[in-house]
Amino acid sequence: MKKKIRNAILALTLSAGLLTAANVNAKPIVLETQGSFAIGGTTVTHSGTFSMEHFLSPEGQTAYGDHAYVFYQIPVKAKKYPLVFQHGAAQTKRTWETTPDGRDGFQNLFLKKGYSVYLVDQPRRGEAGLSTVAPESDNPYAHNPMYADHTLFTLPRLGEFPNLYPNSQFPKDAESLNQFMRAWTIDTGALDFDVAADAMGKLFDKIGGGILVTHSMGGTIGWRTPLRTNNVKAIVSYEPGGSPFLFPENEMPEPVQTAYGAVAAQGIPMSDFEKLTKIPIIIYYGDNIADKPTTEVGPDQWRGELVMAQKFVDKINEHGGDATLVHLPKIGIHGNTHFLMGDLNNAELADLLAKWLHEKKLDIK
Repeated sequence: MKKKIRNAILALTLSAGLLTAANVNAKPIVLETQGSFAIGGTTVTHSGTFSMEHFLSPEGQTAYGDHAYVFYQIPVKAKKYPLVFQHGAAQTKRTWETTPDGRDGFQNLFLKKGYSVYLVDQPRRGEAGLSTVAPESDNPYAHNPMYADHTLFTLPRLGEFPNLYPNSQFPKDAESLNQFMRAWTIDTGALDFDVAADAMGKLFDKIGGGILVTHSMGGTIGWRTPLRTNNVKAIVSYEPGGSPFLFPENEMPEPVQTAYGAVAAQGIPMSDFEKLTKIPIIIYYGDNIADKPTTEVGPDQWRGELVMAQKFVDKINEHGGDATLVHLPKIGIHGNTHFLMGDLNNAELADLLAKWLHEKKLDIK
């Protein structure tokens, strides 16, 4: 009888779309604790005197903002170093959560591998939406409605709208695309990589040693974080781009021209750059990236980013660092989009990262 009841409940939840076939027999996640908090931030006090007669007016009141929001989960018998996840442009911590088609994202995949996870909404985004400054008027990702479905299909290299590339690892059903498009969000204040890195540095100071995992525009926040704290033990970056790589200010590469625009670097003092040579760094790029200039915007933009990423890796290693660039098609992994962590083979990519963490002795208890 109990088995019949269980099967009936299972059938009901499946028909309601509450479970997917991949999750029915999934390994359970057992947590020691979970929670959330704000980190970093600033305040600004408006001039004037507060009055209860006009209690909705700003005079004499203080605005809070520019902090990051952090949601964390710590499994039982967790490994020593947690993974801290930083999203990219017009995204939030949802990047790392459930995939568009309902499978485990990197959040759950690494919890099951025994890592604590910290999911971050950077300042002025998502659940850290309070800001002490207004967004830039020319920021296309700072205003509703956001008319960008063609743009956000093409730039992340899903394909040529509305068709996926033939080898694409993006889920093929319409609902997955719907979920993907609804994961984008707007900036509620000026985009400032240093404000975000300030908050990230404070997060690492709070939790101690950890591994920073970044995506896309969040890459530059990752490069800036070790300049603010000694607690970053490694950086893993998925397709960093849309934001500057950091180089010694006297050893700057020339910009790389693409159909989207120039991919340029940013110079910093050598004493700061050397901090990036003290930790292992690995960078992953996916498929359908042009190998020579083309007018196809998505593949060509990421061609430029890939070229600059190689220059960045070479420069770190030139100065005694430990940096690696992995172009997945070159190791036999094909079809990955810009959003590798949500692609159909994300479990394979998580295993690939876990192997690297083991090689670097970062998976210790």
